[in-house]
Amino acid sequence: MSELSTAIPIGLTTFTATNMDDLVILTLIFSQMKTNLHKHIVAGQYLGFTALVIVSLSGFFGSTILPQPWIGLLGIAPMMIGFYRLLHQDTGTEGEGEAETEQPVNRWFTYFLSPQIYSMAVVTIANGADNIAIYAPLFASTTRESLVIILTVFFSLVGVWCYAALQLTRTPAIADVLNRYGNQLVPFVLMILGSFILIESHTLENPGLAVLTLVICCICLLVLSKNIWNLLPAESREG
Repeated sequence: MSELSTAIPIGLTTFTATNMDDLVILTLIFSQMKTNLHKHIVAGQYLGFTALVIVSLSGFFGSTILPQPWIGLLGIAPMMIGFYRLLHQDTGTEGEGEAETEQPVNRWFTYFLSPQIYSMAVVTIANGADNIAIYAPLFASTTRESLVIILTVFFSLVGVWCYAALQLTRTPAIADVLNRYGNQLVPFVLMILGSFILIESHTLENPGLAVLTLVICCICLLVLSKNIWNLLPAESREG
């Protein structure tokens, strides 16, 4: 029961945090496609998400080779992705969704007759590069029973996501609100998730690994700070 009560919330939170932009993209694609193509979009979403999960499972199998505290270092990845998204919210899901749905998807659906499924799968994979960096350490820090539960939640929510996106096409105002404010919540969820992985893997209980975690985080923050500095107007940097 403890596995169930822990794994289900983790699965729900992780999927929501990593697929908020997919919900926006799905909504836009459903709004552009004819009704008889909707089943191809759903199948393509499942195919692309399955590919992401298969690649991410390398983290779980890697946990049999490396000690769990070392695997926990991968929790730094979602934390830094969260920081990055927090600092680059102006280039978040709205622009990506429009660019990926209005240009590449339309070209694929025009140039190919039948492979709408594979076209949707490619969009899902291309938009899910960050998912692998988050799923891999999460899978690595879970037990086999928890992994099965989390994957069940994930694949169930893919269907929920597709249904929700289809319903959102009938309420444009809701889709606009999700596109505008959902991107602001995701960074904090990712940072909390990364912290959870570090704690659950007992990484910070090892003094050496705790120092290593601090050093890696400082380096990443310095890189992010440099990016912010470069984005500032020239007058502000001189002042």
